[in-house]
Amino acid sequence: MPNNWKTYKFKELFDISSGLSKSRDQFGFGHPFATFKDVFYNWFLPQELGDLANTNVKEQLKGEIKKGDIILTRTSETPNELGMSSVALRDYPKSTFNGFCKKLRQKEDSDVEIEPVFMAYFLRSKYFRNEVSKYATMVTRASLNIASINALSVKLPSIEEQKAIASILKPLDDKIENNLAMNKTLEDMAMALYKHWFVDFGPFKEGKFIDSELGPIPEGWEVKRLDELVTFSNGYAFKSKQLLKNEIDDCYHIFKMGHIKKGGGLKQSGTKSWIKKSECSNLKKYVLEIGDILMSMTDMKDNMTILGHTALMNENEKYIVNQRVGLLRVNNSKNIGYPFIYLLTNSKDYIDSLRSQANSGVQVNLSTNAIKSSKVITPPSDVNLRFNIACLPLFEKINETSKENQTLTQFRDTLLPKLISGEVRLKEFEQEISAAL
Repeated sequence: MPNNWKTYKFKELFDISSGLSKSRDQFGFGHPFATFKDVFYNWFLPQELGDLANTNVKEQLKGEIKKGDIILTRTSETPNELGMSSVALRDYPKSTFNGFCKKLRQKEDSDVEIEPVFMAYFLRSKYFRNEVSKYATMVTRASLNIASINALSVKLPSIEEQKAIASILKPLDDKIENNLAMNKTLEDMAMALYKHWFVDFGPFKEGKFIDSELGPIPEGWEVKRLDELVTFSNGYAFKSKQLLKNEIDDCYHIFKMGHIKKGGGLKQSGTKSWIKKSECSNLKKYVLEIGDILMSMTDMKDNMTILGHTALMNENEKYIVNQRVGLLRVNNSKNIGYPFIYLLTNSKDYIDSLRSQANSGVQVNLSTNAIKSSKVITPPSDVNLRFNIACLPLFEKINETSKENQTLTQFRDTLLPKLISGEVRLKEFEQEISAAL
């Protein structure tokens, strides 16, 4: 790192406070609550926190998150999930945060100037991740105690250079967020069209209806098992010794349940694991293609957020699917395309029906048979063809924008260590950044 960057121990800069621990029945209502996932998956805390908690004034005074605060994961199942940070870029009135995290707030008597955006990038850099690994302990769970957090260090350039680095990197993330918002709008449009056609039967109301086991449906339509429309398979159970700790050139990313977002959809920043392609020569059917649909088969009973929801793959031959993730591939029966199956499997009626067949343990599971035998309303070929023509351009645009986000993310992740290490100066990348944006 540049010689003019100053090193500070966390104990010099920050006061540390603990998160909120309450029984499960105290969540889901009340005031804003930052979850472990809010922290783990986001370099900057989301505008809207992921949950609510029933908290009193005392808890809010202790836990409230303000602009510049850093929320840091302090314990998890594996060491690579420790010390993952998310920085607040605004105040969150009456908020609290997860007990598996710590809050770092700059000491009132500290005169060190810190740019929150720069800090967010520094704390996600390889330099800092290596720093965390030195202090992590592993007994039954990986953890960072207060002494370990205090011993961590950060290297800071002048406030002017912090702001300059932030001004280079943040627009890339802003563009990624804008693309995600656009994709959400496009998917909402597709879902609205699906509901109009296949839930409300809007274009078909003037025709004759017949009774079915799923209620009245237009004449000529049928009720079929899902596995008559798709080829379904459960993901592969990889052995831990097969998995790579870091990405290499000739490998697959392993698609896990953590890649499926709450409410459905693909999370680009899911838990990262890799496997050599040479280990998968007999597993070609699990290698994902554009249009593949991935379904979560497991969730927690008291906080079901992804059970039965699906994500849509938008890349060819980059991912291979892990166990407890169902792989659905349309078989082109009756001109059904992947948009119909994806929207169907994320519709409320379908998910509610599927979840009613899940087991009732602490960890809730869907069986392969329950998914394959689930009943779906199936329109005739001409209706499916018209719907696919209407919806496919929306999903092609989503795929195009998702690929752009992957390029932006790779560019940011390549640029970050170079800026943090001082290997390159800001002006060297101005043209490339302008072109990317």
